[in-house]
Amino acid sequence: MNVNSTPTDPGGGGTPARESGRSRVRPVRPRPSIATALPDAGDEIAPEQRAKIWPLAVATLAVAALLALSLFVGVYDITDGELGAEMMWITRVPRTVALMLAGAAMAASGLVMQMLTQNRFVDATTSGTTEWASLGLLLTAIVAPSVGLVGRMVVSSLFAFVGAMAFMLILRRIVIRSTLVVPLIGIMLGAVVSALTTFLAVQFNLLQMVGTWFMGSFTSVVRGRYEVLWIVAIVTLLVFLLADRITVAGLGREVATSVGMRYETILIAGTALVAVAAGVTTVVVGFLPFLGLVVPNVVATLRGDNVRSNLPWVCLGGIALVTVCDIIGRVVRMPFEVPVSMVLGMVGAVVFITILMRGRSRA
Repeated sequence: MNVNSTPTDPGGGGTPARESGRSRVRPVRPRPSIATALPDAGDEIAPEQRAKIWPLAVATLAVAALLALSLFVGVYDITDGELGAEMMWITRVPRTVALMLAGAAMAASGLVMQMLTQNRFVDATTSGTTEWASLGLLLTAIVAPSVGLVGRMVVSSLFAFVGAMAFMLILRRIVIRSTLVVPLIGIMLGAVVSALTTFLAVQFNLLQMVGTWFMGSFTSVVRGRYEVLWIVAIVTLLVFLLADRITVAGLGREVATSVGMRYETILIAGTALVAVAAGVTTVVVGFLPFLGLVVPNVVATLRGDNVRSNLPWVCLGGIALVTVCDIIGRVVRMPFEVPVSMVLGMVGAVVFITILMRGRSRA
């Protein structure tokens, strides 16, 4: 390098750097070679990276401990020889896997709904998506009662998609002056669909079955009946792959279009993922109220609104919350079980009211 050359700006231009009308020489930093840029095998992880990895690792271990505890909580003694081991694989392991899959999928779908609607009070429950899924499930039982679990899942997911898209179209047609208007629209739409579902259930003497669907519980999850829930694992993985696009879409149509993104495509894709998660979970488990509302809001309060960086925390939080509520439901009235939706509904309602009160106090 020629030390007598005229100092230039860091961008490589030929204009001398100036400050307050005087030429000022800026030190030129030599570019690191490939040998110096690559870390040695013995180098340690940077403190900043370690600070990001350790909290997530600790949270993962805590959630794994909760799942392990779920395996050993229940009325039946799984240590009772061969029969106990068989019951472990028939009921406890499928139930714990279902807790993990449903919790992660519904929490992630709530995050997607909140980003696409640009409203933190929206999830599958407050947008009426789960009510549409139940309507599809009921119509399947009325029209084609011999359809298997997969057929019910497909029809329920299609109805959930129709309901979610109807909710999105309604939001486009009205002028939103308050963030609370959006969940109110979803709740009212869900109430209308729920009333129609109840009417049809009464007409065809299926009210008890509908009540079972609305009362989300993992009691009936056994080996051979929960395997379709692995579909929601694929949904969660797709949310991870589309995380950056969903983040940009959450900034609005103008911003997404300005960076060359197809806003409508991302909107439909995200809504479809939410519909599949809601439909499959409704068929296998039932309603899990406020799960997709509580967890993303808590994570966003602590970490901000970036979908990609928040997704692991949202999935872990969803698994932890639904597992804790399920364990409470199993032990609070043993040997009977309280449905997880009741415990989750009480916890979610308290957190929802807290979020509303905090938002009002800040305003």
